[in-house]
Amino acid sequence: MLYLQGPQKLQMLEKSLRKSLPESLKVYGTVFHMNQGNPFRLKALVDKWPDFNTVVIRPQEQEMKDDLDHYTNTYQVYAKDPKKCQEFLGSPEVINWKQHLQIQSTQSSLDYVIENLAAVQLGKVKLTQCILHVVSETTKKLASSVVDGKSLSSNGDKYKPIHQKMLKPSSLDPTHAVWVNKFWSFGGNERSQRFIERCIRTFPSFCLLEPQGTPVSWVLMDQTGEMRMAGTLPEYRGQGLITYVGCAHLQGLDKLGFPLYSHVDRANYIVQKVCFNLQAIRVPCDWNQWNFVPL
Repeated sequence: MLYLQGPQKLQMLEKSLRKSLPESLKVYGTVFHMNQGNPFRLKALVDKWPDFNTVVIRPQEQEMKDDLDHYTNTYQVYAKDPKKCQEFLGSPEVINWKQHLQIQSTQSSLDYVIENLAAVQLGKVKLTQCILHVVSETTKKLASSVVDGKSLSSNGDKYKPIHQKMLKPSSLDPTHAVWVNKFWSFGGNERSQRFIERCIRTFPSFCLLEPQGTPVSWVLMDQTGEMRMAGTLPEYRGQGLITYVGCAHLQGLDKLGFPLYSHVDRANYIVQKVCFNLQAIRVPCDWNQWNFVPL
């Protein structure tokens, strides 16, 4: 196990992962932000260097103090050959299997390995699998060899500013985390709210505010470069607000060259339509998250 330190090695890792898109997208997006100052203070581990098979991105040990906080205890994994990564992932120096944790990857082929490791570690694991879309122009260009341009919407950029006089464009404030947390399907608890607050403090966001200062529609990215926490208050839905904030957010981040993507539940046809309106491209691999609980 090797801990990659220094900008030169991380830049080499980013370049190597770019060749494996979109299967490496979760790890690539995270390493990209590590090379932009590493605001989440993450570390990259590989089984060997430079000809690695498996790379794991994880927090520093001192960040993972709460054994029940799977939002913090999160690992991003990519393996060139998933059949050869079980020993590496099973090492306690790589993944702390004594904690509640989650593993994220855009490789469904890791499921067999993680199921085996969960059995060995005497724990329970639950897989959440969703549709994966690339949304920013940067990501589309990077993944252009594996996506179908015919899936683009012809009118995705023709959104209209709604309620311009009543709603004020803004960025999210940490005090707004309570609203994001309430409507985030993976949230709704104190630990998720702390995670959301940290993302708001760390990464660009965009929202529309009521005159009283309450956010009514918002979009926020996480440490992997994913547009993962977007929502609209129920009384404002059906008016195209999420498409508006999504477009505004993308336009700003595209100028910075950020790779951006998102996932959608297979049964959530409303958000799938939003992705279509944003000219998002569905890629031929899935968004995967494994939640592990030790017994």
